[in-house]
Amino acid sequence: MESFFIPTLIVALAEIGDKTQLLALLLAARYRRPWPIIWGIVVATLANHAAAGAVGSWVSGLFSPAALSWILAACFAAVALWTLMPDKLDEDEAKLGRPYGPFVATVIAFFIAEMGDKTQIATVMLAAQYPDFLLVILGTTAGMLIANVPVVLVSHFAADRLPLTLIRRVAAAGFGLLALYAVYEALKLSGMLSG
Repeated sequence: MESFFIPTLIVALAEIGDKTQLLALLLAARYRRPWPIIWGIVVATLANHAAAGAVGSWVSGLFSPAALSWILAACFAAVALWTLMPDKLDEDEAKLGRPYGPFVATVIAFFIAEMGDKTQIATVMLAAQYPDFLLVILGTTAGMLIANVPVVLVSHFAADRLPLTLIRRVAAAGFGLLALYAVYEALKLSGMLSG
């Protein structure tokens, strides 16, 4: 179950303040129909993260467990820093919702917005780290939903009242702690620490 819960937590943290949250907010405000948007997020995330997870599973065969732990530590540290930077919604992504209904617009926009995004990169490294591919993909998808569904359901409240800078800092601190834990694990696997 660790293959499910850790990816869920990591992606939920990484998604805070991400451009896909802004996209969810935009789609919710535009269409005012939450369920097609939520189902669009599910479909787009499953497709995108399955592809990312496949890359991660392939990468896991290339490195030793110790090397993967060092790579994971570096990636967590990078995501911690990346989380501190504000994300903007690109104009092209904002325009995708116009000619389609809410479900199709969400699937297309979320799939494109996730390309090269920190949650996609997190999915690659998590699939490389954990053995159960399906649980990792379900976990990363659950993390996306944990972060985005509340934004869709209470879009006006989320846009007006949440202190995004503080939330970014808390998420970055969480990733910093995960990076430190990954360094600890890497040191243990490398034989530099006992116990």
